[in-house]
Amino acid sequence: MAQVDQVDYDTLDAAKRRFIEAAKRTLSFASSYGVVSESSLGGSANAFSFNLAPFMAAGNQQLSVTLVPEGLGTADDTRPDDLSEEELRRFWWNIGIKIISCLTNDAASSGMQTVLLGLYLPSSTPETVFTPAFLDGFLDGVVEGCKRVGCVYLSGETPQLKTKMISGRLDIAGSVFGIMPPGVAPVDSSRLSAGNTIVLVESSGPHENGFTPLRKLAESLPDGYRTKLPSGRELWEAMNAASHLYTPLVQALLREGIIPTAMENITGHGWQKLMRSAKPLRYVIETMLPVPELFTFAERHLEGGPAMMLSVFNYGAGFAFYTQSQQDAERIVSLAKEYQLAAAIAGRVEASPTREVVVAPLGVTLKGESFGIARGA
Repeated sequence: MAQVDQVDYDTLDAAKRRFIEAAKRTLSFASSYGVVSESSLGGSANAFSFNLAPFMAAGNQQLSVTLVPEGLGTADDTRPDDLSEEELRRFWWNIGIKIISCLTNDAASSGMQTVLLGLYLPSSTPETVFTPAFLDGFLDGVVEGCKRVGCVYLSGETPQLKTKMISGRLDIAGSVFGIMPPGVAPVDSSRLSAGNTIVLVESSGPHENGFTPLRKLAESLPDGYRTKLPSGRELWEAMNAASHLYTPLVQALLREGIIPTAMENITGHGWQKLMRSAKPLRYVIETMLPVPELFTFAERHLEGGPAMMLSVFNYGAGFAFYTQSQQDAERIVSLAKEYQLAAAIAGRVEASPTREVVVAPLGVTLKGESFGIARGA
């Protein structure tokens, strides 16, 4: 008789208990929006009791909410094989921040405050994936990210998919439930127009996109991921840098009554995201933020020059705000500094027959025809 190929529930259940313990650590992070009963954790569904009083006081007739699903991609594959236990924990801590980033920064681009977050982590061989270094580092990173954003992690799903996943690898994905703060309408780019000012806020590195060419670059170098950059930092460390979380900055300016005409999280498609609106507008960038050395290093080794770098990577700018007034733009730059983020009034929006981004310092123009995604189309 054929041997039964069973799911490794011992490993999965042990990991699940660690995930539930991590969830417990986040239960107070969204207390201004509601509560989760700790006694419900570990069940098939957990209840979050919303506090509707602030919305009723603001006269809200409707609640504007969002549900954002997203996956991390291959950022967790970008490391050498000889990392020490301490390096692995640090690596996975940053990956924990990265999954929070790619979920919550997207929600923030409409002004949403992420309240609830769930994760999906399938693997083929959980016994080689859910190691102590992974569980310690990743879950601590997730909890820290939730604390910074102000959201509750409600655990998630960790299935064993033997015939669908590569041995020794896992996929990291999830979804967030977000809500607009009381009395504030979603920022949907409908007010974006010529004459607006553009503010760019720094990135910490690649955040969560562009890892396919970066991995290929690492594999082509004699020292691979251990290649030292000019600063002495190793390539894998620069690629693994914890992403910036922009929700706290977005919520701070909304609390001050600053309502941008548009906001964009600069991820896949790079600076093409600056022309996310379907409106025929020209986005002229005259001032750039400092470019992290990882990007200048990659640019020397990859084909395509500045145009390619701007079309693929965030190139040092992780988030963009568009404002009707120069005063609002200046206040955003000031607020960003309070949140330990560098920002700059980078340019302006102009009338145009077609969509395009003009990056004057680099002499690069990105045309809308090559960027098929549009908000409001």
